[in-house]
Amino acid sequence: MPHSPAEPAPIPESLAHSSTRPLHWLATATAMAAVIAAAGLVQPATGTPAAAGEPTAKGPEATAPDPAGVTYPLDCRGAPQTVTTSAQGDLDGDGRPETVAAVRCDAGSGTPPHAIYVLTRDRSEGARPRVVATLLDTARRQTVTDLTVRDGLATATLVGYSSPDVPRYSPDTKQLAKWRWRDGKFRQELTDSAARSV
Repeated sequence: MPHSPAEPAPIPESLAHSSTRPLHWLATATAMAAVIAAAGLVQPATGTPAAAGEPTAKGPEATAPDPAGVTYPLDCRGAPQTVTTSAQGDLDGDGRPETVAAVRCDAGSGTPPHAIYVLTRDRSEGARPRVVATLLDTARRQTVTDLTVRDGLATATLVGYSSPDVPRYSPDTKQLAKWRWRDGKFRQELTDSAARSV
């Protein structure tokens, strides 16, 4: 049936998609830009994300104090002090990590006993680490073989001697000691095992 001259001839179906208008190109460009922007936002995660509810501190308070270079309240009678192991974590729940350090005199021979100290650093820029607590004193005559900080709890494995007659090179007792910050001070928690023979 012939078409009226006022009516435009229909576009053949094979060409229907080849005729475009400026509005069509604008819509296409906008859609492509949205896809590219979304792809830029969805990237694989790198690093370790903060746990839910964990503070994301920035600045000097976000880094645990470095135990090296600190002068500890340990009398070594002129011998140098040495940090044999350390662990980091937030012990008091303020969002800033502390450092727990096992320190002893570097006597050159024998096995000097350890002391365990807690270090913190003030929030001010450039503040130096300082000792805020002593968890273990050298008078206990114990040696630290393992030290961890987890879930606000400092835990140390301590070996020692059941009597003065036991040779210093052969400790015969072993104890798991734990400390937690509670009521404004570090308190040692009881463990299921006191010092036991090894």
